[in-house]
Amino acid sequence: MAAPVAHPPLAFPNMRIGLLGGSFNPPHEGHRHISLAAVARLRLDKLWWLVTPGNPLKSAAHLPGLAERLSLAAEIASHPAIEITGFEAALPTAYAIDTVHFLRRRFPGAHFVWIMGGDNLARFHRWRDWAGLFTALPILVLDRPGARLRALASPAARRFAAARLPECAAPSLPVLSPPAWIYLSLPLCDVSSTAIRGENKE
Repeated sequence: MAAPVAHPPLAFPNMRIGLLGGSFNPPHEGHRHISLAAVARLRLDKLWWLVTPGNPLKSAAHLPGLAERLSLAAEIASHPAIEITGFEAALPTAYAIDTVHFLRRRFPGAHFVWIMGGDNLARFHRWRDWAGLFTALPILVLDRPGARLRALASPAARRFAAARLPECAAPSLPVLSPPAWIYLSLPLCDVSSTAIRGENKE
């Protein structure tokens, strides 16, 4: 695969775009499963897999190269609504909040939604300026096996409890002013990158 491009995919005014960030080490059917659920429930035009150069909270010692992970992601995604991009490698930092600010400046007319699993919400308070991310754009949290109780009891969920919306509001989420978030139930896919790598979970 060619070297990752240094710019994001195109985003036009009024497009509804989901942002699913992660190391994708490796990408798997679970990523595709939650992505297509988000596309359908939020009526998204596109969902971008933001394949990061590295997770600031994890060691990159055994992380495969970005080009390899992008290539594997493209094979797994295989859907016209999912765009694979590694543009974060060209940004000064790999922090999600900086990526979001960059995209909002570059595409001020687009409607971005941050997409993540319930397992990430459970530890979201460890992310840099996590509260700022909640107030920067709407957030969709997708249920993950065994994650619901920890996620909804997390510091982030408690801090922004008043901004949580019912699942029936999902089609409107991309155009709402933040903070606004939904915890979405869906058929669960018990596949994870951690399990595929044979590592112990946190």
